[in-house]
Amino acid sequence: MLLTRFVHNIVEKKLFAPTDRLLIAVSGGLDSVVLCDLCHSAGFYFEIAHANFQLRGEDSLIDEFFVKGLSEHYRVPFHVKKFDTLAYAEHNRVSVQVAARELRYNWFNELLNDDLRYLLTAHHADDNIETVMMNFFRGTGIAGLRGMVAKHDRIVRPLLFASRKEILDHAKERKLSWREDISNASDKYSRNYFRNAIIPMVYKIYPEVEANLAHNITRFAEVNELYQQAVDLHKKKLLEFKGDEVHIPILKLKKLSPLNTILFEVIKDFGFTSHQVNDVLHIADGAQGSYVQSSSHRIIKNRKWLIIAPDNNTDKAVHIVIRDGDNEVRFPGGTLTIENGFTDHINFSEDVCAAELDHRDIKFPLLLRKWKAGDYFYPLGMRKKKKISRFLIDSKLSKTEKERLYVIESDKKICWVVGMRIDERFKVTASTKKVLKFAIS
Repeated sequence: MLLTRFVHNIVEKKLFAPTDRLLIAVSGGLDSVVLCDLCHSAGFYFEIAHANFQLRGEDSLIDEFFVKGLSEHYRVPFHVKKFDTLAYAEHNRVSVQVAARELRYNWFNELLNDDLRYLLTAHHADDNIETVMMNFFRGTGIAGLRGMVAKHDRIVRPLLFASRKEILDHAKERKLSWREDISNASDKYSRNYFRNAIIPMVYKIYPEVEANLAHNITRFAEVNELYQQAVDLHKKKLLEFKGDEVHIPILKLKKLSPLNTILFEVIKDFGFTSHQVNDVLHIADGAQGSYVQSSSHRIIKNRKWLIIAPDNNTDKAVHIVIRDGDNEVRFPGGTLTIENGFTDHINFSEDVCAAELDHRDIKFPLLLRKWKAGDYFYPLGMRKKKKISRFLIDSKLSKTEKERLYVIESDKKICWVVGMRIDERFKVTASTKKVLKFAIS
C-alpha cells in the first residue's frame, strides 16, 4: 500500500517530524494531487501553494481554480501567485522553464518561515531517472548521476521512492481527480523527449531499465558520498584561505592525481567550468600575473601560487572626496578615520594602516581613489619620485593586492599610498605643529 510505504520512507530517512507544518507545491497534476492525499491520510499538517505562470491561457486559470478547490476539500490554507513568466524569461535571458523554476522557488522561500518548516514537492522515481539520464548526456559528473536527493535544506521530496505507475494506481484506487498538462505530451522540452521517446526506446531492449536505473541511482549517491570525502580531504591539504582569497601552491597542485578532476572540484565553487581546467593549468606554467576569469572570480598566477580572488575591478571608478572636518569615510577597502591634533597629543604609530602627515602641507578637499597607471609619489625617505607601479612591484604585491590599493591625494599630489607608505613631502618634521592622522580599519 502506497500510504504505508510513504510514511515508512519519511520515518526511515528522517525527512521531517510528524508535528512539522508543511507547505506542498501543487500544480494540480497527478503527482502533487496524490502527495496532498497521502499527507492528509497520514495526518500531517500542510498548506498548499500554487504558482500560476500564465503560460497556457484559460487552462492556467482553470488549474488555479482546481487547486483552490483541493485546499477547500482538505480545509487547508491556500497560497497562490500569478507570474509574468514570459517577461521574466526575456528580461533575464533565460528559458521559460528556467524562469518558471526561479520564480516559483523564490516565492516558496518567501512563504517558508518558522511556522511552515518544509516545502514538499511531488518528484518521484521516474522524474529522478529522467534527471539522471539528462545529467549523464549533459555531462554533470558524479554529482549529477546521484539524481535528486530526498531532502536538501528545507526542500523535501518524499515520493522519490515511488514510480509513476504506483502513484497512478493509488489515484485510481482513491478515485482522485487531477489536471492533465497537455504540454507534457510535447517533445519540445528536453525532459519530455527523454520521457516520451528515449526511455521507451531503451525499454524495448532492456525491459528492466527503470528498476535498474533506480537501483543505480542509490549506488551513485553512495559513490558520490565517497567521492566528496576524498575531494574534501584534498581541499583541506591543498587550499590556504587568506581573507576572501584562496591560495593554491602550484608545485603541490601538480603532484595530485587525478589532477584535472581535483582542480575542477576546487574551482567550480567560484563559477569556473570544466572547460576552464586546462586554462588554469596553462597559467600555472605561464607568466606572472596571467589569469583566468569567471563571472565572479579570477584565478591569478602569482609567483609559485595560484590565487582565487573575487573580481574587484567593479569599484575601479570609486572616487571619494574628503573634506576638512570629516572624521570617517567608508570605501570598498574599509573605513578611513581622520583625526586632527597637535604633535604633543599624537602617539606616532608604526602601523602601516595608519599615517601621520604635516597638516600645513595638506590642501582640502582630499581625494581617495584607486591608483592608476602614471601615478607617482616620493616614498618616505627618498628624494626622487617613483612610479607607484614600480613601487608595488618592488613591494612584491600580488595582482589582486595591487588592484585593491587606494591612494589619497592633496592638490593633485599623492600624500599616502594607503596602507603602504606616506609621501616624503608630507612627513611630520621637528617644525610640525599640527598633524593630520589617518587610520584604516
